[in-house]
Amino acid sequence: MAFAINGKFTSQPITGVQRVAYELTRAMQMRAMPGDELEVFMPQNAVAPGALLKRQRRFPWLRGTLWEQITLPIAARGVTLLNLCNTNPLFKRGQIVMVHDMAVYDVPQGFSRKFRFWYRVCFTLLPRTHPTILTVSTFSKRRICHHLKIDESRVKVVTPGADHLDRIVADQAVLERLELTRDAYCVVVGSLDPRKNLHGVLEAIGRLEHLGAVKFVIVGGKNSRVFHSDGVDDHAVRSQRVVWAGFVSDAELKSLYENAGCLIFPSLYEGFGLPPLEAMYCGCPVIASARTSIPEACGDAAMYCDAASPDDMAAKIAQMMSDADLRQSYRAAGLRHAREFRWERSAQKVLEILDGLTGSRLADLAPRASTS
Repeated sequence: MAFAINGKFTSQPITGVQRVAYELTRAMQMRAMPGDELEVFMPQNAVAPGALLKRQRRFPWLRGTLWEQITLPIAARGVTLLNLCNTNPLFKRGQIVMVHDMAVYDVPQGFSRKFRFWYRVCFTLLPRTHPTILTVSTFSKRRICHHLKIDESRVKVVTPGADHLDRIVADQAVLERLELTRDAYCVVVGSLDPRKNLHGVLEAIGRLEHLGAVKFVIVGGKNSRVFHSDGVDDHAVRSQRVVWAGFVSDAELKSLYENAGCLIFPSLYEGFGLPPLEAMYCGCPVIASARTSIPEACGDAAMYCDAASPDDMAAKIAQMMSDADLRQSYRAAGLRHAREFRWERSAQKVLEILDGLTGSRLADLAPRASTS
């Protein structure tokens, strides 16, 4: 049995799902002997960092969903595909599919009608091809089994890592650009996707006038093709205490984490919740929602809040930002916790699952086709 990785993600911007796909692929390839790395089947429009992966094969016909549904299954005849970003060729049998969450069922109001329809079609057909299913948390495993009527024995949990940040050199210039002072600002990572609860945290900020010296940096953007959202309150947009950073580079984000008083992560729904783990890895205290998978990701290393209550969020932010010793305590706890999440461990678990499907060492079965 030969395996290859669905590389559709290499043509997409790096967000949480694509981060997991890229880092897992990279870590699995690094564990293999030279020449035995898993091949990545990519569209022609692949971009960095995915385009820099080893053992890649590019197939130039079509793009996006059409590439995945038409070009990829033709290219992967006789090969078992490892799909790491929720979707897969619908009518190909013998696949491994990583499903990150069931948000299109659990919180459908957060998605456009077209996006919701397509993902529900993919998930409805998924059990019929008898795939091995991977996911990123026990919470997501339960939701997958519930919605897709799949036995728990068919779903394996592979948690993400955070040590990709070791490769990133923090860009300290972002502090000057955004006029920020170390330990005197909070970071909020998210978007106008309603699940991220940005409106809720902005309401909480409005209750914190007594923390006049503290700024709030909003990192992220909005994909209007996927997410539904109402306009942000004009007062919040105009407030000098709210800094709208938009999309930032990994190097800038690492610097923001390293110098922040805390990360506020008020999400109402997550399949895992990578940003708080990344923040902890950088020594940033975390205030996190107590919902869905987030306590599973953060363990005892975060201060939890009721994400549905702006008053509770405001109280927790005030508590954290008014007590330097408390922040230091959460910094230390977060660092200890996040260091346990390493991509090589995640990759090893996936390789063990693949080995279990073959009954032999994966390195002996890797495809030997030509590479680019």
